[in-house]
Amino acid sequence: MADDTHKGSRRSDESSTGSPEEAALSARLGSLEQRLAHSRESRKLQSDQSGSSEDGPAKASAMALGFRLSSELVAGVLGGAALGWGFDRLLSTSPWGLIVLSLVGFIAGVINVMRAAGVMAKQSERL
Repeated sequence: MADDTHKGSRRSDESSTGSPEEAALSARLGSLEQRLAHSRESRKLQSDQSGSSEDGPAKASAMALGFRLSSELVAGVLGGAALGWGFDRLLSTSPWGLIVLSLVGFIAGVINVMRAAGVMAKQSERL
């Protein structure tokens, strides 16, 4: 295919002022521009058709994972704080129960986030 274009351009352009090599290069450049335009059009059509359908579930899945991880952390801290407040009310140890159990809830929340994100599973596989 390239040889046919190359030979045809030599015959027609030998009589012109440019050299045959320049004519061949310009013919190849024109062919390349046509193929690139066709490729861009086909990619644009594919992205228009499939971009909205494939992108939506991926974004929704990532957003769901983000909400899950943030809720794991917040639930751990709030659960620990609630238990600490309850112990403070029962035992009259204010504010130590709230402080200590809030920290324990934070640690539990971080561990749950790591477990949900898959970091803990990777560490257990190495051991």
